[in-house]
Formats: sequence, C-alpha cells, structure tokens
Amino acid sequence: MAAAAFEHIPIVDVGGLTNGDRPSPELAEELCSVGHEVGFMLVVGHGVPERLHDATYDMMRRFFSLPVEQKRLIDKRASRHFRGWEPVGTEYTNNRPDIREQIDCWSEWPASAPDAEPEYLRLLGPNQWLPDDVLAGHEALSNEWSGQLGVLAGRLLAAMWQGLGLPAADLERFIGDRPMSLTKFIHYPATPPGGAGVNAHHDTGFLTVLSPGSSPGLQVQNQAGDWIDVPLLPGSFVVNLGESLQAMTGNYLVATPHRVMSSTERYSTAHFYGPSLEAPLAPLPLEGRFVAAVAASPHHADAGFMARKEETDAGVGDMASDYRPATYGEQLWNYFARSYPEIVAHHYG
Repeated sequence: MAAAAFEHIPIVDVGGLTNGDRPSPELAEELCSVGHEVGFMLVVGHGVPERLHDATYDMMRRFFSLPVEQKRLIDKRASRHFRGWEPVGTEYTNNRPDIREQIDCWSEWPASAPDAEPEYLRLLGPNQWLPDDVLAGHEALSNEWSGQLGVLAGRLLAAMWQGLGLPAADLERFIGDRPMSLTKFIHYPATPPGGAGVNAHHDTGFLTVLSPGSSPGLQVQNQAGDWIDVPLLPGSFVVNLGESLQAMTGNYLVATPHRVMSSTERYSTAHFYGPSLEAPLAPLPLEGRFVAAVAASPHHADAGFMARKEETDAGVGDMASDYRPATYGEQLWNYFARSYPEIVAHHYG
C-alpha cells in the first residue's frame, strides 16, 4: 500500500548509536521506515558536543563578516577541485542561482592530474583555508566539525544498512579506501522575492546531516506536492537521504525534494556523507518485501533524479531524469557540471 503524504518531520532518538555498538533492531527498522516514508528526520541524542556546535557557528559568523577581499583568499574559482568560498549566486540549482554564500570543504586526498580519467578523479585534492591571522582556527575547527558529523553519518548509514538486512562487512568494502564527503558552511541573506536560498532539489550523496541554525527556512515537499516547514528543535540535527542511496535501494529509501526560503538572515552547516568515487551505484540485493513496497507505491516506483545539465537544457523536468550514473564519482561530476558550469568551463573547457 502506498504511504500517505507526510505532514510533519519525525523525531528519532539515536542515542543507541553514540557508543559505536550495533544498533538495536528496533532503531534500525525505525530509521529505514522513516527513510522510506519521509526521507527526512530530526535526530536527537546524537552525542555531538554543544561546545563544538557553538564554536563552529561563531567561526561562520566571523568568516562571513570578513571583507570580500579576505574571503577571496580562498575563492572557489581558483580551485580546480571545487573547494573554498563562493559569493552569492555562484551555485546553480536547476539553472537558477541560489541566494547564499558558502565554504565547501571536501575529504582531502592527493590531487589527481588535471586531465585524469575518468573525469571525476579530478575532484580529488586539497581544501583551501584562511591563515590564522585572518581567521584563527579555521582549518582545525572545520575539520573537527566535519569529523564529528561524519562519524554520526557513518553510524546512521550503518544502522540503515542493518535495517535493510545487509551484512555490515559489505558496507565497509563499499565505502572503500578514499571516501569523499562534503561539509558546507552556509550564510543565507534574506530570500528576495522570486528567489530561493537554495532552489528545490535532491541531495547527491548518501545521507546529509544538517545543523539548521536558529532561523527557519528549510522546507520539504511531501508526496502530495505540499511544502512542509522543518521545525527548529534545539540540539537536533536534520537528516535526509540522497540520490545515491535511493539508486542503490531501488527507490526504497528516497531523496525528498527540499528548498530554503528564509525571511531573515540564516546560517547553517551540513555534512554530505559519501563513499569512494569508484563505488558502484548498482541496486543492492534487497529482500522481496522492500522490492514489493516500491512496486506498491507510485511515489517510490516513479521517483526521479536530478536532471543533468544537458537534460535541463533539453527541457527535462528538474527532478524527472531517469538517467542512473554507474558510480558515485560520476554522480558527483554530474552535480558539479550542472551546479558550477562557469568553474567547470574555466578549469576544464
């Protein structure tokens, strides 16, 4: 039976994951059920220190208050690996500029050659950091925050893997030796009429752990097409699933459309958890009950993916693509090609 349109975002206590032990079957099942029915949740009991949260937001406010000339010391346009700061309107979602500025920090690995093949190997490389005399502790604090959120994301994914009835050892092999995750530090000005802080989209990777800050604005689209406001719950993280996990679970776990529309200035920071670039996105061997649940739900069976740039140029709907990348790296390269066409053209023609 198809699930009814959700009207609120579920709250899940993940305290059972904080010690690194195997999660209870009940928690694993709950995470998978919410991932299937909603694709979004608020998690509490996560164990991320409050002092680290406060220090990270203080760092963001100090960074985004800097003069533009100092921010440009780590300008993303200077990085062929798409890392660093970008001004408002640099990133595009479905051919529309997002009204936000942000710093992107990816997992760091030795850089590949500028003409490496497959193209996605060119994403490997260093981040850009401000020196301590401009922004004290920028690199160390960013890496500590990213590391804490990455641990939480990994435990959540492992619990879902268990809930899907898959062997834990298979997940470790799948993640691989050089996982590629992204941490964003974001500043939204008030959304102007006709615009969006970030336009409606799916996330690209496996799952996202978002700290939404203290200002509302995040909205999630339910099965009926209605936009549901995500409430601010002090001390919680917003967790949602991405297209890579949707592809691998045959649409059982879904990437739910979301956007940001903020009437006031807003800060947030998110960790987008992913495996090695070579990781295959072929469907996993799930039990028949998961396959049957997808077949019984048009919302799941017909769930689309973010269109590639050439598809949107040809008129394919924003999230109506039926193209399925073979690897996580290809999925990421498609993201950069549609989101940063000017930077791609500048570095790669």
